[in-house]
Amino acid sequence: QVQLVESGGGSVQGGGSLNLSCAAFGEDLSLYGMAWFRQSPGKEREGVASIDDVDNTRYADSVKGRFTISKDNAKNTLYLQMNSLKAEDTAMYYCAATPSLFWYGSLQPQGYHNWGQGTQVTVSS
Repeated sequence: QVQLVESGGGSVQGGGSLNLSCAAFGEDLSLYGMAWFRQSPGKEREGVASIDDVDNTRYADSVKGRFTISKDNAKNTLYLQMNSLKAEDTAMYYCAATPSLFWYGSLQPQGYHNWGQGTQVTVSS
């Protein structure tokens, strides 16, 4: 079973950028559909971006044009480049993996079985 470890979170001013990383251990990332989710206190976990096994990507409307998901299979690492950050992007960010072809590309959290511990992103206005 794949283990996921996120890094790269932090505090940034509005308009700034952060690049999140998610290192995978124990399994080959190329065998999984991957996604980034976020959750703020009192809110449900929401899908931010997903990437399937052939690098098709999908984004939440709220981040389109600002965030880019990518992966490096050689490094077994998933990334989320976040630009033009807004205060409403403040949340705990999680990477997730699914081995199920049915859920590849999904932004629904119920399709993902493997989760990292999260990394906090705080954007000040």
